[in-house]
This record gives sequence, C-alpha cells and structure tokens, in this order.
Amino acid sequence: MSAKKQLLQGQIMSADMPKTVVVKVTVRKRHPKYHKQYSVSKRYKAHDEKGEYKAGDIVEIEESRPLSAHKRWTVARKIK
Repeated sequence: MSAKKQLLQGQIMSADMPKTVVVKVTVRKRHPKYHKQYSVSKRYKAHDEKGEYKAGDIVEIEESRPLSAHKRWTVARKIK
C-alpha cells in the first residue's frame, strides 16, 4: 500500500536549468496569538523531464523520491 503523495501549487520563478524548474509556493498562515493572517513563501526545485514549462506558469508539484541533491519534487500538471 503506497502513501498518498503531497501536492503543492505554486508559480514557476525560473526555468533556466535543464530538466529543473524553481517553483515558489505561497501559504497563508494565521498568527497563534494575534490572529493576523500573513503569507509565507518557499522555493522548491522540481523535475521537468521534457522542459515544457516556463517562468510565470502556475503548476502543481508532487513529492517524489530524491532525484538529485536538491530535487525532491516533480511537476505534476500545469494549472494556468
């Protein structure tokens, strides 16, 4: 039985490396004491086998096995 893979949605910031894109994922959080909402963003390196995605695309990435020293995500599909 396989575990369900985590999915994240974000915008491609860079597509300059071969077979790799940098995806910025922004998450809204709420402060535990003051209850103000704020956004936190993180950049992930994701695998793009065919090189079909470009900077500015909104994509969904899913976690995968380690593909290199920094890549643990694969681009699943393009949203916009």
